[in-house]
Parts: sequence; structure tokens; C-alpha cells
Amino acid sequence: MKPRTTLKFIDAFAGCGGLSLGLMSAGCQGIFAVEKSPLAFATLKHNLINNGDYNFDWPSWLPAEAMTCEDLITTHANKVGKLSGQVDLIVGGPPCQGFSTAGKRNPADPRNKMTEQYLALVGLVKPRFIVIENVAGFDMKFENESGVELLMGDTEKKSYAEYIASRLKSQGYEVSVGLINCADFGVPQSRQRFLMICERKDQQTSTPNLFEALKQSRKLFLENHGLPTNKPTSAKEAISDLEISGRELVPCLDSTTQGFKEAVYAPPKTPTKFQALMRNAAPDIIPNSRRLPKHKQETIKYFKLVQEICRPGFCLSMEERKRAGTRKHSTTVLHPDLPAPTVTTLPDDILHYNEPRILTVRESARLQSFPDWFEFQEKYTTGGKQRKQECPRYTQVGNAVPPLLSEAIGEILLHRLESLQETLKTPIKKGHSKPSKRDLLNVDNS
Repeated sequence: MKPRTTLKFIDAFAGCGGLSLGLMSAGCQGIFAVEKSPLAFATLKHNLINNGDYNFDWPSWLPAEAMTCEDLITTHANKVGKLSGQVDLIVGGPPCQGFSTAGKRNPADPRNKMTEQYLALVGLVKPRFIVIENVAGFDMKFENESGVELLMGDTEKKSYAEYIASRLKSQGYEVSVGLINCADFGVPQSRQRFLMICERKDQQTSTPNLFEALKQSRKLFLENHGLPTNKPTSAKEAISDLEISGRELVPCLDSTTQGFKEAVYAPPKTPTKFQALMRNAAPDIIPNSRRLPKHKQETIKYFKLVQEICRPGFCLSMEERKRAGTRKHSTTVLHPDLPAPTVTTLPDDILHYNEPRILTVRESARLQSFPDWFEFQEKYTTGGKQRKQECPRYTQVGNAVPPLLSEAIGEILLHRLESLQETLKTPIKKGHSKPSKRDLLNVDNS
């Protein structure tokens, strides 16, 4: 049952809009989003600003264009400050490269500083709730003392997440944190993420542990979405209808570069439960972003060899890399019966389970739980020096928060807000005969 209240949110570091899409699907109302990449913002604008079904209630004083949190605060501080008391939630996944276990985890990485801009926005708006999503490494302690001193102003070895939590607590927020696997909420991908879910302290009611409430909502969430509760969604269940074997290849019309092909798509007659969910809003739509890579014959031969010798679902071992003649250790062949590994911004990290190729953008988007009506915009890939500046389609998908996970978060916060509003009117009733999502929000935070 949809809640009877409205939760208004601002999305900072919005990317292409995965987090916003999930919140809107839960019934939340977006006010505006902040994203610095023009390419990622083009996708967000196409789907969530110029779309009749899912639209931000964009303010007239704010240009609908790419910008940073710093730009927003510097140029529109007065207007943003006037939103205090009108915004229920600020969400954001600050750039994670400085925290990722796959990278060098440099505590002085300037991208980590963007979190400070996020905190400044929180200070202006003072929302009821805050959600920060990041990689698992966000909560790992830095060992480089000089780097920690530069970043945090002291030499104590602690994680950046602990630093941010302490800042939010000093601003009057109750903070609940933890790691979540997106596969637990129907996403066909084993993607460990760090979540920080905060609520502004209110003397009139005790504050629940919202992260624990999210975990306990899993079974009900999956049931309501027609997904199995006893096993995760597999890669094949997610993308089998996008296989190209036996299909006609035609020119890809949504590619900014000529000469690429795509396979003719026919909606599945008997879709899996996950495919049905991804196509439910527009069952006859032909999804975009299905451009096929132009692999050389020697590359195809190499991919076939990797598929023969590797263990599906696992990165290549040292011995397997020797047999394949490669030093690349992050390559993984999809296991058809298991969730995919973490979808990254590098398209050649994952190979198809039975076709000698990398995945299309649409296949990666399915593994991230983007519905088929969601259309990615701008160029597919980039290279060279532009890799650090641009956010093409593959990068947009790899950086996104899976909408299904975001929807689960939105539902919890909506019901919590509704519970708070009712508490102000009448005392909390006890003795429910049947557990509900609202009961999950009575988890004590002590």
C-alpha cells in the first residue's frame, strides 16, 4: 500500500538519475538534482525532467543544467536556504574513487572533498533525512596518517565514513550505517554498497535504526515486486531476451558514431519475473542503448578462450591469466545462474555468459535494475585523457545507484515520515496483529 504522505527530496551528485528514479518509483517527489557532468545530466534531464511520468518539480530560479554543489551554493545560497523546512530528504553518492578498494584509496584525493560540499548543502537545507550511498571502501580506515591529517585535520586512523558520521551527529542527526548487497533487493548483481541513513533528532519521538529497518523490509519488498524471496535474480534471468544469437543485425540508430550495429529486439513472449518488472511500465517498448561492440576477430578468439578456461562468476585467477595470455585480473565471465559481479565503468570487465563479447549498455543497465523505458543519452564510450573528464553511457550506468535498492530506501523513509506525522497527532498504537512496514520502523537505535 502506497503511503498517504509526500516526501520531497534533493539529489546531490545525481549522476544519470538512478537514485532519483528509485525514490520517485516509491512515491517520493524530487525538487531538483545536482550533477556536474553534462553527459550524465543529459540522461537525467531526458528521463526525469522532460518526462511526463517521472518529473522533478524543478524550481524556476534554478537552470536545468549541469553544475556542482559548489556552484549551487555559491550562486543560489539564498534560494536554497529558503527551502529549509520544505525538504524532507537530501540524498547523494559523492564520487567514490578515493575510497574504492579497487583503486589506490588516496585520502587526499580531491574528489573526496566533494563530500564537504554535500555537508554544506545539508547545513543550509536541514532536511529531516539524509542518505549517503557509496562503495564498501568508504568505511575502511585509511592507513596513511599524513593523508588523514590533510583530509581530516588529525592523525587518528579512521574511515572517512566515521568522519562524516561524526559531522552529521554534531549537526543533530541520528546516524545508522551498514553494508548492503544490492542482490538482496532483487538487483541481478552482487554489489556491496555502504549506506548511511540519517534522521534529524526529534524530542517528540525515539529514532529508529533506519538501516536495520531497510534490511528487515527485504522480504516484503521482493514480494510486492513479484520477485523471489528465496534466491537472487540471476544474470540470465535479467538479460536473456537481449541475446543476439540468431537475430538480424541492423545499424544502431542511437549511436553518435556511425558504423555500429545492434540486434533486432523482440519483446519476450514469456519474460522472467525480473524482465516483466523491467518492462512493466512500457511492455511494448524497444529499449535503447543496445549498440554492439566492434570486436576484432582476434578479440573474439580471446574471449572464447577466456570463456572456456575461466570459472564463470569469478575473476580470472593467476593460472587462468597465464593460460589466456593476459595480465588483466578483473575480467569475469557471467555465470548464467548467479547474479552478475559488480558492474563497473569499464565495459571490458564483464563478458557475456555464452556469447564472445562484452555487454551492451542496455544489458549493464538491466543488471543495475534500470527499467527498459529509461533511455541513456550522449556518447557510449570515451578514451584517453577524456576518461577522467567525461561520463559516457557505460560510465553513467556503472556509477549509478540501482533503482530497485533506491526504491526500497524510499519506501522505508516514506513510511517513517508518515509515522512521524501521525505521532504528532495521536499516541503511537501498539499491539499490531500483523507486522507491517511501519512496524519495521520501531527498531530501536540504541
